[in-house]
Amino acid sequence: MDKNSAVEIGVFGGSGFYKLLEDCQEKVIETPYGAPSDKVTIGTLAGKQIAFMPRHGGQHQLPPHKINYRANVWAMKSLGVKRLIAPCAAGSLQKDVKLGDFVVCDQFVDRTSGRDDTYYDGPITTHVSSADPYCPELRKLAVQAGRDCGITTHETGTVVVIQGPRFSSKAESKWFTSMGWEVINMTQYPEVHLARELEMCVVNISLITDYDSGLIGDVEPVSHAEVVKVFTENNKKLVSLLNKLVEIIPGKIDHCTCQKALAGARG
Repeated sequence: MDKNSAVEIGVFGGSGFYKLLEDCQEKVIETPYGAPSDKVTIGTLAGKQIAFMPRHGGQHQLPPHKINYRANVWAMKSLGVKRLIAPCAAGSLQKDVKLGDFVVCDQFVDRTSGRDDTYYDGPITTHVSSADPYCPELRKLAVQAGRDCGITTHETGTVVVIQGPRFSSKAESKWFTSMGWEVINMTQYPEVHLARELEMCVVNISLITDYDSGLIGDVEPVSHAEVVKVFTENNKKLVSLLNKLVEIIPGKIDHCTCQKALAGARG
């Protein structure tokens, strides 16, 4: 591994993926926004240098509302990362999105509160569009990778991001379902928007682990133990998809506007 070259692909996620990396080194990164969730592991996969960070920390010690998203994303950018892969465990809100399916989301709905969700606190007012928060080119590649691996992969979906750490009430879950949103999660916002503010391409791959409050699947309401169980059972599928995705990401992506997100954001 060339320790002096930039690392262009970054991955946020849980345990499992970093074990695939070869010739690894750990790096402590200081940021203007405080400490990231953990050290960054840099290694090689499919002939490419990859930076990996567990967004909840190495011991899964950080609940979603306590993650320092700004520090995490900034740390990746400081390494040279241009393309950020952000897989997560998520719940389904619709019957056709089943346990073990993957959803490559194209939209989010933010239901969080109090999270530091911008790098631009002034003095220059900066409005970065989130009309299309996820990179369309990376999304196509993620769908291709999932299908190449034989995984049921939904090519679009809206993720509603709740504050956590509590799960939804039945009334909230019914509302989210009635709105037509497909996925529910606690970490996609502000992670995805912060990456866009730093002009990075970002893709989400949601691994469906539960049916939220159980309203649509006629099952018991979600529990943390069940989420961990289903995620563990399907972790090999996620690892294979990530491996394939890294393999097929080209050296240059020309057909998206992610790396020009600041154009027109200031008056």
